[in-house]
Amino acid sequence: MPLFQAIILALVQAFTEFLPISSTAHLILFPWLLHWKDPGEAFDVALHAGTLLAVILYFFKDWLRLIVCGLGGKYPPTAPPAEVAQNRRFFWYMVVGTIPGGILGKLFDKQIEEHLRAPMIIGISLIGVALVMWWADSKASLTRKIEQANLGDAIGIGTAQAIALWPGVSRSGITIIAGLFRGLTREGATRFSFLLSAPLIAGAVAAKLPPLIKLHHAGGLDLPLSTLAASVLVSGVTGYFVIAFFLRYLQTRTLKVFVVYRLLFGIMVLVLAFLQMGNAR
Repeated sequence: MPLFQAIILALVQAFTEFLPISSTAHLILFPWLLHWKDPGEAFDVALHAGTLLAVILYFFKDWLRLIVCGLGGKYPPTAPPAEVAQNRRFFWYMVVGTIPGGILGKLFDKQIEEHLRAPMIIGISLIGVALVMWWADSKASLTRKIEQANLGDAIGIGTAQAIALWPGVSRSGITIIAGLFRGLTREGATRFSFLLSAPLIAGAVAAKLPPLIKLHHAGGLDLPLSTLAASVLVSGVTGYFVIAFFLRYLQTRTLKVFVVYRLLFGIMVLVLAFLQMGNAR
């Protein structure tokens, strides 16, 4: 893969991972539409490592506070007992919320990778989730802040995160939708979604990295390490600013623009897929 293609796909990953429009769909469809060669699993791991870097950097203080308090410590040292208790509870909410996605990913990741990456399926998913997003954005109460999150929120949003394994759904999109239906504000649901993404992405990267390292040592890695490193950097830095933008955006705006985008993109994908099927006959 040429370096310019890697940079373009890294930018696509950074924007579509955090905006509710499905990174999986775009990373499958971009090479399909542009007739590029499939970059392979090593490149996918590099992009997700960049995504993980963005989340860790942006929410570093939040995760430091949650981990220290969740494991029985106190951070910051001057934090009142009520705040420490809240951080401790929230840490375990993150643990509970990660379990459904971790289990389904372990059980069905290969089946999904082999059978559900077709443009037709992705186009239908883009449209279907767009309609549910419109419903949640317009009908949910949106009154609870993230500080008011509870175990039910963790279970509901975590289960939604597991559904995002289906291509075209969007991990951020479906978890934000679940948060909205639970009554969280748009910003609160999005912040919960982004925090919850870190353990799942870290687990996915950790699971796929050792085999790729062995493959590299055996000389079987197609992409040079410089290309993979550039992809991680571009995806991570861009993703950081996308997170910051999106959280500020949702303080005063709705998700309607993303609903419209998903609908138009999904319709375009279905039309192109139908045309391709017609030409193949």
